[in-house]
Amino acid sequence: MDTSSDSRPGATRREFLGRAASAAAAVGAAAGATGWLLARGGERDEPTAPPAFAGLRRAQAGKIALAETDDHAAGVRAAVEAIGGMGRFVRAGDVVFIKPNAGFDRPPWVGATTSPAVVAAVVGLCRDAGAARVLVGDCSINDPAGCFRRSGIGPAARAAGAEVLLPRAGDFEDVRIGGRRLKTWKAFHRPFRRRGVNCVIGVPTAKTHARSVISGAMKNWYGLLGGPRSLLHQDIDTVLADLCGMMPRSLIVMDATRLLVRNGPTGGSRGDVRTAHRVLAGTDQVAIDALTAEWLGHDPGRIGWLHLAEARGLGTTDHEARLIEAT
Repeated sequence: MDTSSDSRPGATRREFLGRAASAAAAVGAAAGATGWLLARGGERDEPTAPPAFAGLRRAQAGKIALAETDDHAAGVRAAVEAIGGMGRFVRAGDVVFIKPNAGFDRPPWVGATTSPAVVAAVVGLCRDAGAARVLVGDCSINDPAGCFRRSGIGPAARAAGAEVLLPRAGDFEDVRIGGRRLKTWKAFHRPFRRRGVNCVIGVPTAKTHARSVISGAMKNWYGLLGGPRSLLHQDIDTVLADLCGMMPRSLIVMDATRLLVRNGPTGGSRGDVRTAHRVLAGTDQVAIDALTAEWLGHDPGRIGWLHLAEARGLGTTDHEARLIEAT
């Protein structure tokens, strides 16, 4: 499997790793909220560690719905309604955590982060369903405050009625994930326990990725990990399957309103981005990521982590069997 998708002339995996190392160093140098990246973490035998994200509501796997419209908020509403409506996932009084991709200090048009309009629409649906609180957060590669501001996700989420959680070192704790590579790991977990989160919604964006071929529903959960998570790239297939198992049957609202088809995960030029005006919603992360891979120009059959997750019974790569069109 070719896991290097950086297609720029002369670009190499070594260059990408160099850029990643530089970004990590910059984050480590920042004060306060970004100290989490250097926090202790890794696989350990920790019998006292709490189970990862226990108590979250899970929905049964069902259809995935596709909405295509240049009104992206309307697309979110149509796709979610087609799979049963937000009331299927969020109940009155719930505390909901929404996990967008806010990993990089980039403006929305670059396609490296989730569309703020899509995030705001998901927040609005949660509020309409009766959620008591809606929290939006991510553990960004660059300075989190800058990422949420420049991506537009922070202002959009707040305007829609959500609270933005910027990670702090004390928010991370060892949890039992129980995967094959991720057995126990330091994760952004303490706020879930302290605030009573009982529903999580993933809102990834569709883009290529130099290590995992694409970044979608499963890769989006990577942003909940702390510790030396760059080490996990060496076994990325197993790790992404483990992350899918950590958050099985969570609602996913995939932002494919524009596709970062080259130079992911950070992007950089308008030529790297293709307008698509699509939103996917569903609980089968394998099917969602398989279809997203095709949109990004990759063969799902050559993406190892998709098949590992499918082999574990976490979803199907046969997205056509799951797909319905929202109206």
